[in-house]
Amino acid sequence: MPHDDHDHPHALLPPEPALRVKALETILTRKGLIDPAALDEIIDTYQNKIGPQNGARVVAKAWLDPDFKRALIEDATPVVADLGFYGRQGEHIVVVENTPEQHNMVVCTLCSCYPWPLLGIPPGWYKSDAYRARAVREPRKVLAEFGVTLSAETAVRVWDSTAEIRYLVLPMRPEGTEGLDEDALAALVTRDSMIGTGLPKVSA
Repeated sequence: MPHDDHDHPHALLPPEPALRVKALETILTRKGLIDPAALDEIIDTYQNKIGPQNGARVVAKAWLDPDFKRALIEDATPVVADLGFYGRQGEHIVVVENTPEQHNMVVCTLCSCYPWPLLGIPPGWYKSDAYRARAVREPRKVLAEFGVTLSAETAVRVWDSTAEIRYLVLPMRPEGTEGLDEDALAALVTRDSMIGTGLPKVSA
């Protein structure tokens, strides 16, 4: 018997991902399964109130405090939890440090595991099939496309996030920032620099 029952929700969803999400939200709202206001609040929290600001604060503190940095690299989860950054998608955080000898880059090859409490909602490109496949296969080329060109002496290590582990890259502190306080340093930290696909901003 042909499968021509167009009352199924999946038959009503358009092919484009963004439109599919909106259509699914509409269907679930009409069925009374979700509250649009609550959904908007969750999205606003992760996209605007959290965003990458929490992660930037952690990085800036690590740049200023050697003891904090040491503890962060040794076991990041309780350290960031003490700062109030914990919860869904942040159960086990591992921090990897960029150095002149090694540049770190994070991907999730199976889905889009990401440290929400520190970085907010993952960007679209992080969830794309192209990034997930190419970051492991040709990381230097992918980095170059993001505008990051490394010297041949700098090794690139790709970390694959899992359902158990979320990674945060600790970027190198920009030169000429010795006199800046934590707020000023945090303003230099970009989301992409904490994924490894970017670098911190240069201090003016």
